[in-house]
Amino acid sequence: MIQSNSPKFWYATLALCIGSVMVFSNLYITQPLLPVLSDAFDINSLEASLSLSVATLSMGVCLLFFGPLSDAIGRRVVILATLLLLCLVTFATAFAADYTSLLILRCIQGALIAGLPAAALAYMGEEFESKALLLAVGIYIGANTLGGVAGRLISGLVAAEWGWRSSFLFLGAFDLICLLVVFRMMPASQRFVARPFRFHQVISDLMLHLRNPMILAACFIGGLNFFIFVNQYSYITFVLADEPYGLSSDWLGLFFLTYLTGTLAASISGRLVKNRSQTGAMGVGIVIFVAGTLLTLIPNLIVIIAGFFINALGFFFTHSLAAGWVTGHAQWARASATSLYLMFYYAGATLGGFYLEPFWRWAEWEGVVIGSLFVLSITFSITLWLGRRKPLFDGYSSVVETMPD
Repeated sequence: MIQSNSPKFWYATLALCIGSVMVFSNLYITQPLLPVLSDAFDINSLEASLSLSVATLSMGVCLLFFGPLSDAIGRRVVILATLLLLCLVTFATAFAADYTSLLILRCIQGALIAGLPAAALAYMGEEFESKALLLAVGIYIGANTLGGVAGRLISGLVAAEWGWRSSFLFLGAFDLICLLVVFRMMPASQRFVARPFRFHQVISDLMLHLRNPMILAACFIGGLNFFIFVNQYSYITFVLADEPYGLSSDWLGLFFLTYLTGTLAASISGRLVKNRSQTGAMGVGIVIFVAGTLLTLIPNLIVIIAGFFINALGFFFTHSLAAGWVTGHAQWARASATSLYLMFYYAGATLGGFYLEPFWRWAEWEGVVIGSLFVLSITFSITLWLGRRKPLFDGYSSVVETMPD
């Protein structure tokens, strides 16, 4: 198996991280463009946010397909094929004739984006030894945040100079470079054992995971937290684009650099929690998320930015631990378990906008904060429940080390 800090470890980890940056850049490309799309197509805030929601929805659904498919034909094949098709569709989206066409292409993008995250954690679980897996998962999830930052930053800066269509053209070129790097760097699977793709087996595996309360609870924690987190960013773009802030799309793109504290938190979460209560650490992350959300109520741009730095820190700290928890508690069909977690995660991103929209219409940003706190109180309660079902010191490393080879 791949050992930590070996050359093969870094080749495999960096290949997955670069692929992750590519797919998540595509997923979030429209988020800083929401005010621009609203003006360009004469649509309201909820309709504009559909450009993100349809992508996250199709991604969440297709995760359930690509996970079992990767069990059947191999992780590397699924990753490279979907990355290639994603690159082509991104270029095509730049030429969308109307908003309906753009939404259809975004839906296809979301479906293809599902390929890498559905297979990546399963690939690491099979190929990496326990200590290497602990390190690699944290780095990989940190790269997810970098992808989100890169896509938003690229789209915001490029759109401010050349329009929203140019954002897709620029990102398509970026995708092509990433694809070539992943193809060259990602090692072939050595421990993969094919499982024939059987629809009834897919359903059986999913039902097995859904009946496991340790997995299902973590899925709800990740999904409901993301339900709030990503959609807070959607609504804050309208706040910051309006008076008294008046930020343009390039500045809104730069605002998403607040994700970088999440990159740090995800990368170090496993090492910080080692030999400590993983469920307790998830709860701490949620408390940090709540604190950052409350800070954004102060009507000052610097304070709002600080609040979102804190939000990202808390959210991604909990998310990386929840994802690792699911991987560690899946006794078999790991790709299906990972896909289930990510389905909950991205379903949260899709549905959160519909949940927060009434709060936005009622009291604008203050309403969004109230709606957020209600959901975060639920996820915090779930972590308390999980904590009562496990010993106090159930650290991340102990979970990973009990995973079957």
